[in-house]
Parts: sequence; C-alpha cells; structure tokens
Amino acid sequence: MQFKSLMTGAMLAFAAFSAHAQDAKVGAITISHAYARATAPGQMAGGAFLSIANAGGDDRLISARAGVSKRVELHEMKMDGDVMRMHEIDAIAVPSGKTVALKPGSYHVMLMGLAAPLKAGERFPLTLKFEKAGEVQVNVAIEAQGAAK
Repeated sequence: MQFKSLMTGAMLAFAAFSAHAQDAKVGAITISHAYARATAPGQMAGGAFLSIANAGGDDRLISARAGVSKRVELHEMKMDGDVMRMHEIDAIAVPSGKTVALKPGSYHVMLMGLAAPLKAGERFPLTLKFEKAGEVQVNVAIEAQGAAK
C-alpha cells in the first residue's frame, strides 16, 4: 500500500514537471523556455520569446506560425540613435554551437492581429521553421504582463 502511494506521488510530480517542460528539438536545434506575455483586451499584437541552442551546423530561423494571430513575423528591436526601433526581418541566424535568445528588446516572434487576448496561465502552439533543421512545434506558456525575464 505504501509503495502504491509513493508511486502515485512520483507520477503526479513527473506529470507536473512535464506540464511545465517547454523544450522541443528538431535535428541539432533545441528550443527552450518558450513564453509570451499576457495582452490587454483590444491589444492586437503580442510577442513570443524563446531560446534556440544549436549543437549542429549553422542554421537560420526563417519563419513561424501560430493559430492565435492572423500573421506571425520575425522581428528585431535595436537602437537607432536615441530611439528603439522594431522591424520585420527575413531570418534569424543560429550559428553552430551557439545559443540565440529571442527576448524583449531584441529578436522576437511578433504575433500580429491576435484573435483574442493572450491570457496568463494559458498556452498556445507555435511552429518554427528552420532553413536546414526543418519544422518544430513548441508549446508557448503565457505569463503575466509584467513578468520579468
């Protein structure tokens, strides 16, 4: 009886851990900590952020898609003099042996024309397409608006 209780507890702990695991892999590419911030009602755009580790040869993230928005674009934010500017880019280089962080204020996945607000605690699938490794789907966790990363 005690063994059964112990196994049930271990299985529940593993299930809870698995529910929070967000890593995905395609070829030599590993995607980790995919998240988006919650959006306000009426907000038509949001961003998704993640980390891309490449254990193989040079590759590039060339596109993304998600059912939560009409369009999904790859974006970069950078300083232009004293002004922070954001613009769409064709691809994000993922060099061999490196990790590229898509994060606020830098590279990110832009979700344009949101179908509904992104709500904290929910998740949505995001498909990433790499030039060489191919496609992989990640499970994006939606975090609170003010979540610091």
